[in-house]
Amino acid sequence: MRALTVLVFVVGAGSLGAEIAAARLLAPYFGDSTIIWANTIGVCLIALAIGHWLGGRFADRHPHLEGLKVLVLIAAALLAIVPLVSGPFLDLAITAFDKIEAGAFVGSLVGMLVLIALPLILIGAATPWATKLAVTDLAQTGETVGRLGAIGTAGSLVGTFAASLVLIPFVGSQRTFIVLALVMALVAVFRMPRRTWAVPLAVALLLLLPPGTTKPAGADDRVLDEAETVYQYARVIEHPVDDGGISPAGTVERRLELNEGQAIHSVWRADTVLTGNYWDAFQVLPFAVADPTKAPGTPTAPPRRIAMLGNAGGTVARASLALFPQVQFDGVEIDGTVSEMGRKWLGMPRDPRLTIHTADARPFLRSGGLDDGKGRYDVIGVDAYRQPYIPFYLTTREFFRQVRDRLTPRGVVIVNVGHPEGDDALEKALTATMRTDFPHAVRYAMTPTNSLVVASSSPLSAAQLARSVPTLPAELRETADRAADELQTGLKGGPVYTDDRAPVEWLIDGSIVSYATK
Repeated sequence: MRALTVLVFVVGAGSLGAEIAAARLLAPYFGDSTIIWANTIGVCLIALAIGHWLGGRFADRHPHLEGLKVLVLIAAALLAIVPLVSGPFLDLAITAFDKIEAGAFVGSLVGMLVLIALPLILIGAATPWATKLAVTDLAQTGETVGRLGAIGTAGSLVGTFAASLVLIPFVGSQRTFIVLALVMALVAVFRMPRRTWAVPLAVALLLLLPPGTTKPAGADDRVLDEAETVYQYARVIEHPVDDGGISPAGTVERRLELNEGQAIHSVWRADTVLTGNYWDAFQVLPFAVADPTKAPGTPTAPPRRIAMLGNAGGTVARASLALFPQVQFDGVEIDGTVSEMGRKWLGMPRDPRLTIHTADARPFLRSGGLDDGKGRYDVIGVDAYRQPYIPFYLTTREFFRQVRDRLTPRGVVIVNVGHPEGDDALEKALTATMRTDFPHAVRYAMTPTNSLVVASSSPLSAAQLARSVPTLPAELRETADRAADELQTGLKGGPVYTDDRAPVEWLIDGSIVSYATK
């Protein structure tokens, strides 16, 4: 009975650990949206259900421990090779499904079915088989089944936390699969014939294989760094700049990509701190606010204190520190590994004016920042995406009330709203929510997929921004002129989100599906 107990525990750990690791295998290719997680969980549940049914049949036909152990050995061997074949398969899958416009949903579904379904079916068959062997007294059937079920669930819990908090961050997805498979194989070969030890030995040897690049770069790109963090897959690539001959030949740009890489979260070039993209808007939009402490018609002074919620690799911080010498900048980034990449590869400076906080945005606003949490900011920027989602708790009335309380009288909050081209549903919801605490809101649609929403307790206008342009650093004036020309009143309509009800994932998933089916 003890051998069965240990086997059920380890198999339970393998099932949920493999599910977590499988989601990480898919993330660099298809992302980690709720659609992808639905596919991952759905395939795992279906595979385990089929396994339970088959396991019951196997147990009735082969009611002996040796057969069960052979099944677990086969499952372990299949699990160990999943990460070795996943790269080439997923490369082909994403290319094929992009061509037929099936998208992430079908691609990730097929990926899960091909890569992980079979080992999970065999893993699922182990528990009913073990239960059959453990029941020796019909009068205690319920107790035996309940005990093994609890042990399997405990194993699943350990597998979940071990994979997500220990194995993936410290040894990576490839070796997470192999470690889970090795533990299963070692338990299965206990008191088995000597020849069966070939399976755990072969699995152990796979640990010696160095993990390759998780996701190969494009034809013209070079992967400089990559990491699987507690939160996501992150990498920095070097990309040749193609701007029609404006830049010298050989100019390169470094980009921070997260998960599937559809969005770029930070960029760096050696010759400029500006990007030609939405990050630059954070430098000029604060000048659209009229300072209530100054006489009407006075140009807005540069911000003195800035907080960036979602600092990523420090693109906004790098530019602010270079352009405004008096600024104090707090960069808030939940993923410390991403901040390290920013320091190493993306030019985020080691400057006494810059403080990096490894923290989540709302706890930081509540208790962190300047003056032991009592400081106020002239600018609070929000760019905290885990593509394609902005965390729901950064879209609510309660959040923006916290933001308001941390702003100076001339302070502004600037939110980057990423969205499919032509879709403004999220922007409308955020604008409506921000207006509950900020009487003034404007928008700047800088790119087809990025709008900046600016809100303040003080009046905001294109005229005020235009008035401030001559006082700006020379390299910012063209960007500021364009923003002043295109600044508009914030959109109307849309629901007000609260901590109790903020269906941002549903809204974004709906936008993605709508865009994909056009």
